[in-house]
Amino acid sequence: MPDTELLHLLQTTFGYPAFRPLQREIIGASLAGRDAFALLPTGGGKSLCFQLPALVRPGLTVVVSPLIALMKDQVDQLQAAGVAATFLNSTLGAAEARSRLAGLHRGEWRLLYVAPERLLLDGWQDNLRAWNVAAVAIDEAHCVSEWGHDFRPEYRQLAKLRDLLPGVPFMALTATATERVRADIITHLRLHEPELFVASFNRPNLTYRVLPKDEPLKQILDFVHRRADESGIVYCATRATTERVAESLAKRGVAARAYHAGLTPTERSENQELFLRDEVRIICATIAFGMGINKPNVRWVIHHDLPKNIEGYYQETGRAGRDSLPADCLLLFSGGDAAKQTHFIDEMTDEHERNVARAQLRQMTHYAENGACRRRELLAYFGETFPLDRCDACDNCLEPRDTYDGTLVAQKFLSCVYRIREAGRFGVGVNHLTEVLTGADTEKIRRWGHDRLSTYGIGRELARPQWAAVGRELMRLGYVAQSQGEFPVLELTDAGLTVLRTRTPVTLTKPMDAPKARKTIRREGDIACDEILFARLRELRKKLADERRVPAYVIFGDATLRQLAREYPTGDADLAGIFGMGEKKRAEFGATFAAAIRAYLENNPRMTFTVS
Repeated sequence: MPDTELLHLLQTTFGYPAFRPLQREIIGASLAGRDAFALLPTGGGKSLCFQLPALVRPGLTVVVSPLIALMKDQVDQLQAAGVAATFLNSTLGAAEARSRLAGLHRGEWRLLYVAPERLLLDGWQDNLRAWNVAAVAIDEAHCVSEWGHDFRPEYRQLAKLRDLLPGVPFMALTATATERVRADIITHLRLHEPELFVASFNRPNLTYRVLPKDEPLKQILDFVHRRADESGIVYCATRATTERVAESLAKRGVAARAYHAGLTPTERSENQELFLRDEVRIICATIAFGMGINKPNVRWVIHHDLPKNIEGYYQETGRAGRDSLPADCLLLFSGGDAAKQTHFIDEMTDEHERNVARAQLRQMTHYAENGACRRRELLAYFGETFPLDRCDACDNCLEPRDTYDGTLVAQKFLSCVYRIREAGRFGVGVNHLTEVLTGADTEKIRRWGHDRLSTYGIGRELARPQWAAVGRELMRLGYVAQSQGEFPVLELTDAGLTVLRTRTPVTLTKPMDAPKARKTIRREGDIACDEILFARLRELRKKLADERRVPAYVIFGDATLRQLAREYPTGDADLAGIFGMGEKKRAEFGATFAAAIRAYLENNPRMTFTVS
């Protein structure tokens, strides 16, 4: 299909003026009947890659989706745009399920959303053969890999569909996958010479910050009060913490609910639905919440506790700003959280799993403590190089931390590593090393004779946690390495030995401190508009959504409302070209919003906005 026709379909159905990066190429591969692997960041438009081809080709596109909430959410949005889409899952009554199955046999639907385990039920093979399946899209495809952050065994069984549907193109889509996970997905789904599409992992509209954790409930409240009308997610490590944070917020008048696996399915569903419909501003959740959540106007994500790995952190922060408008990501960091996780890792029975978990935790801790650009660090993890020296959208770029001459403390630390190894022909871990530096009187120190070393007690000017932080920075700088295994020990690298012998000056970064006065910056994705009109249009959107019993963003996203509040369209012709307003939505809602804007202008002046 020519580009002009695809663009016309994109604009008239979804109201989008252009394709996002790689969407057109992925759609082209699918329409040509080829298998495809697509790695697009959260908010990068993965769904459109299989939704638009489904409108073009005859037959049914089957979309494998792991979450019931995601199925309903996407189907609601597609139906609002005039697309014949449906889902089948356990939430449907017997009569409704039969009705939808009958519609599938009659060829009434273009897209069917279904869970992987349902596709593999007895009797479904005949259904799939009878429904003229033209394409299969596997969303959240990282679930197929044991090396991914959310492995689901039922995803491995999807390879059976290749024999059932020979010649049907498959598309695997995910937002996060290292090279190892990508290879795993392609192998276990039996993709046939797939075309690979890997977009940039950069989310330019997200601002990343890390703060030292200090009275976290107070820190969260301060953060939330500055964002009175915004939706956000607080991720916590345990169920108990989610409950405690949600209760604390609710007691202070902030609409918040908890979400974790310990709640009943009804409670989880209710709390999620309240959040999606903007009845509840904040969800306090374990990592059980969020995969596939399609709420585009999450304006911030807070991590109350240290995530286990960078991949999970990236996925969770990616739930903010899916509409490409600015959003904030805040991580509250303490060395105590890392110590707790280390304790849990030590209790794992599988040695390989322990080693992987330790390495992942080290990477996450390095990210939190590092003084370099956070965006560069995140992209580097996924093998991507950020082309600029600074992003101007993270705390380390906006408010660079002070550095100091760390030559003396580095010499003391490196000397202690060297002397311990020289004395006993074996290395020690960080905790023991800090005890030697600070002159601790422990049974191990006496038994190994480390109280007789020349470096014993030479670091009493710093507390043990401060020495541990120095050690972690020397690891980041490549002067010290930490071994793998159950009892990781410190070793000097060649570079560290050179620094020790030549007394090369070493510059270290001061630890994170309380936030400074923040600079005012124009953030990527900002749409300046009449904020009072925007608030009124949000109220109108909420009313229309409640009448239809759908989330507000099914009517229009925030980007659409902000453009309406910037351009003041007062008639049908003025609505042409408004982002996110396809023909069906324009016909259904356009007159209502235009009338609201006319009424607003009767008592309020138009504002003008410079184009940046």
